[in-house]
Amino acid sequence: MIQEIPSMNIVVASHKQYVMPKDQLYFPLHVGAEGKMSTDGKPLDLGYQKDNTGDNISAKNPGYCELTGLYWAWKNLTAEYIGLVHYRRYFGRKKNNDLDASVLHEDDLIPYLPEVKIFVPKKRKYYIETLYSHYAHTHYPAQLDETRKIISEMCPEYLSSFDRVIKHTYGYMFNMCIMRRDWLDQYCSWLFPILFALENRVDTNSLSAFQARFYGRISEIIFNVWLDHQLETGTLQTSEIKELPSFMVEKVNWWKKGTHFLKAKFFGKKYEGSF
Repeated sequence: MIQEIPSMNIVVASHKQYVMPKDQLYFPLHVGAEGKMSTDGKPLDLGYQKDNTGDNISAKNPGYCELTGLYWAWKNLTAEYIGLVHYRRYFGRKKNNDLDASVLHEDDLIPYLPEVKIFVPKKRKYYIETLYSHYAHTHYPAQLDETRKIISEMCPEYLSSFDRVIKHTYGYMFNMCIMRRDWLDQYCSWLFPILFALENRVDTNSLSAFQARFYGRISEIIFNVWLDHQLETGTLQTSEIKELPSFMVEKVNWWKKGTHFLKAKFFGKKYEGSF
């Protein structure tokens, strides 16, 4: 029997023009398009679909980062499987700086269907930090504490997963995923009300532009909370989740990255930029 191939879209969240995969699986999306103007005073046009069309939260992009792309995909795409990656980070394995040869393709996913419902990047390991302590050292723990309070009020059945996950020294990060549509709907229907509630509880006036992007960082952690709860309750099985390798398009300065990691842990130096 010939397996019917489900429709798939993987959104590539980008705020600027950048090299994009040629594979039709990928869907370049201009995130944070709302209010962006070019030098001639016209709306900025990168040549990509904009995230300020249809049902959208594009205006929240300064704090939500790539999550405005996830929200747009959830509300406006109709594919059976929907994913999110970044213009500089993809699922796949880097091969000689050849983006099209490196990125994940539809043929790579098909062998896992229909059993696998959710694809995630391989766990990021912090070794000497828990998810909570790393967040506390690099950002502001009150944001995570307030998130716990919101979960206790809105969906208390997730508290045991929250308390367990924040003690882990690893997690699925980057807000990257590929999900079957019904699971994406369940996740987004849970995630965004929590983040919207958090907006009303955290004062961002004293935060730098970089630190104000914490909604996207909180979501990285609580994605693991949501996933843990699905496994704990048996609504998802481990066999229905597949880890995939991922890679950065640009070269990573591991010395700089490691130095800032240690400065944050041992000297209380908060992050003020990506590296």
